[in-house]
Amino acid sequence: METYKFYVKGMHCRACVALAESKLGEVPGVSEVKASLARSKIEVTGEFKGKGAEQLALDLSEILKPHGYTLTLEKQKHFVNWRDFNLAIPIAVGFIVLFIILQKLGLVNLVTTARVGYGTAFIIGFVASVSTCMAIVGGLALSLSANFAKEGDKVKPQVLFHIGRLISFFVLGGVIGALGAAFRLGATGTLVFSLIVAIILLILGVNLLDIFPWAKKLQPTLPSFIGKHARGLKNINHTLMPFLTGVATFFLPCGFTQSMQIYALTTGNFLTGALIMLTFALGTLPVLALLSFGSLGLHKKAQSGVFFKTAGLVVIFFGIFNLINALVAAGAIPPLFSF
Repeated sequence: METYKFYVKGMHCRACVALAESKLGEVPGVSEVKASLARSKIEVTGEFKGKGAEQLALDLSEILKPHGYTLTLEKQKHFVNWRDFNLAIPIAVGFIVLFIILQKLGLVNLVTTARVGYGTAFIIGFVASVSTCMAIVGGLALSLSANFAKEGDKVKPQVLFHIGRLISFFVLGGVIGALGAAFRLGATGTLVFSLIVAIILLILGVNLLDIFPWAKKLQPTLPSFIGKHARGLKNINHTLMPFLTGVATFFLPCGFTQSMQIYALTTGNFLTGALIMLTFALGTLPVLALLSFGSLGLHKKAQSGVFFKTAGLVVIFFGIFNLINALVAAGAIPPLFSF
């Protein structure tokens, strides 16, 4: 048994850690994989038949490359492609202005003075589905296809996976909302949780910009063992496993999902919490469905710097807007917007 340590380029969230560990853990000869987001390093233990560190880094990088990650022996200097902002800023501004106009016209329930609207939840879901934070969910969907392909059943497992995902987000989102009512969150509690949601969105947006590498250390996440058990379901070849795997994605370490879960708690209402989480899941559905039934590759979006910076700016806007709204609702500051 040999142990090698490599630097990882491309990891920017906890889901990236889970995905990298999962993919390398499936490599023949590998017995253990430990990744560190804070240090951008990964440790691989196994029997490698005399391969040197350099060759092993190349081989393992080929496995991770479709997901946007590469392994190196030496730490790479962080590079920011500032030219991406030449397109990202006007696109993001145009997107934000468009939805504000739709809100002013009453055509889209994007935002309110005190609450996250369903439009916001849907957009955040869409951004999540095309970020590498949701790459692990796409990876689960593709793995299910591979596991059931030998039986000639490619469509049914995918349908069950997405149905399980939508049902779980509705039901468990409602449970979280009901828990908020049980805890009887007062004005102070609602303010605290609303601020947490806004801060999480700001952190996620900054990470999508890929300007400050240290910001990825700030992302909260569920305990890693929960995500590992959820990912392990895909290897069980049973008729209901795709459905149960879809249910388990509710607990995967995605900051976007967790921000909406926290907001669902502040609603203090089963139906509102359920609809917020369902709308978020519906926002993720188009891209995840393309991953499941089409030829869309994760690597294509993992290499799109302009898109990630645009998405980051939009998410930061939502974070700032919700931060201001939370303070306005608490009476801490006067209203700054008329919608």
